[in-house]
Amino acid sequence: MFDRLTETLSAAVRSLSGRGRLSEDNIADTVRQVRLALLEADVALPVVKTFTDAVKARAVGVEVTKSLTPGQAFIKVVHDELTSLMGEASTGLNLRAQRPVVVMLAGLQGAGKTTTAGKLARWLIEKQHKKVLLASTDVYRPAAILQLETLAGQVGAGFTPAAATEAPLAIAKRALAEATLQAYDVLLLDTAGRLHIDAEMMAEVRELEAQIHPHERLFVVDSMAGQDAVNAAKAFNDALTLTGIVLTKADGDARGGAALSVRQVTGKPILFIGTGEKSEALELFQPERIASRILGMGDVLSLVEQVQGQVDQEKAEKLARKISKGKSFDLSDLRDQLAQLQQMGGMAALLDKLPAQMQANAAAAAGAANPKALRRQIGIIDSMTPRERRRPESIDGSRKRRIAAGAGVQLPEVNRLLKQFDHMQKTMKKLAKGGMLKNMMRGMGGRLPPGFGPQ
Repeated sequence: MFDRLTETLSAAVRSLSGRGRLSEDNIADTVRQVRLALLEADVALPVVKTFTDAVKARAVGVEVTKSLTPGQAFIKVVHDELTSLMGEASTGLNLRAQRPVVVMLAGLQGAGKTTTAGKLARWLIEKQHKKVLLASTDVYRPAAILQLETLAGQVGAGFTPAAATEAPLAIAKRALAEATLQAYDVLLLDTAGRLHIDAEMMAEVRELEAQIHPHERLFVVDSMAGQDAVNAAKAFNDALTLTGIVLTKADGDARGGAALSVRQVTGKPILFIGTGEKSEALELFQPERIASRILGMGDVLSLVEQVQGQVDQEKAEKLARKISKGKSFDLSDLRDQLAQLQQMGGMAALLDKLPAQMQANAAAAAGAANPKALRRQIGIIDSMTPRERRRPESIDGSRKRRIAAGAGVQLPEVNRLLKQFDHMQKTMKKLAKGGMLKNMMRGMGGRLPPGFGPQ
């Protein structure tokens, strides 16, 4: 997300290098480049004008101190205004109401409402320790009801069954009654979407709002939809009393204009941002961190929080103790490391949060550690016997052929993994002698330091 915008803004800032003072003359061209970059990113025109006027007003006359280059001074102004544009940092859902607190999700078909309902349920259960019930009124797309039932099972939430022949309002009332009787804290109501805004859809969500009285009414919007997302946000905001926005698919190759526009045009806060397909890929919206990502500064705080939240600390400590006692790092240990990296979305999800100037080097170091390669490497190790994982030196030619066949890969891939593992094992033995590797791993949250994974 924001790749093109980041690239253009970085080029604009570089054009100010060597200036001793930011004047109206020498920032005019830079502001024009910023304006064009925002328009290309599908940011709404009124939002672009408001933003660039504010940047220009603040930037002109800013003194450049000894510790700041003009580019750094300007980028701070842009960062502050981007943060202001996107609103306050989210604290999550407002649950200060009599239970069950009803949270209704609305939006166009394909925006990711059903997936978001599952993610929100997991967030409420794990972060807020709430008892959550899920229900779907999308009788026009029966697969949505089945999908939500599956998600409910995966995240540990309750589910209200529904048939495609039932009226949406009847399903919602029955779910509310169940949530009340079963003492659920939160009822998450997934409503139907359409490929485009129509009167029937708006009438349906207005009726649900009037009869069920949801405490939170969230508009779920696809951040890849560009200007269409902004138009949909306006329509839903006119039809419903929205309380917040959820941005989805922020991990895609989007221009990012929706993130910078929907809050401004609706006046409603962005509460969450979806960063992947998995149920844990949901973050509280932090405008300052998003602004840093847009400007190529990275989002190291989110990266650290992601690692801390998803690394298995018990396994990490066990591995650190094992290595410190002089025991060999084996292929089972490598599989655990690869699985943890896969759980965090692979290297692409991590690299996106690094500062722009670090991403190229980090990507080169990561080598083939993309989701597809991770699955293949894990598959190769899974095709080995427990003894082969403990003693890789026992894997001869015939065993390699059997492993390759079992994993569905070519023999050179098995040889490459074993060769890289052998190099890793030798290097780790050297570092373990002085206790250096143990300290490095603890510093990395129990994961292998960069460069130690398969290339």
